[in-house]
Amino acid sequence: MSEEKVTIDGKEYAAKDLSETAKQNLISMQLVDQKITQNQQELAILQTARNAYANVLKEQLPKGKKSKKVN
Repeated sequence: MSEEKVTIDGKEYAAKDLSETAKQNLISMQLVDQKITQNQQELAILQTARNAYANVLKEQLPKGKKSKKVN
């Protein structure tokens, strides 16, 4: 069975050679990476919903009137 390796900044390390503190920091970093991915997916969903609401709103606006710029 092959030894577990960890790659950081393009360099491979044997997991067994990491200190306990380094292992805990690695776990924390992996959890943060997962949370970032989840948040990016949620943002994509929210942006899609916003675009859908904007499209529906555009269809509901009065037709043929000059638009006023609102600050």
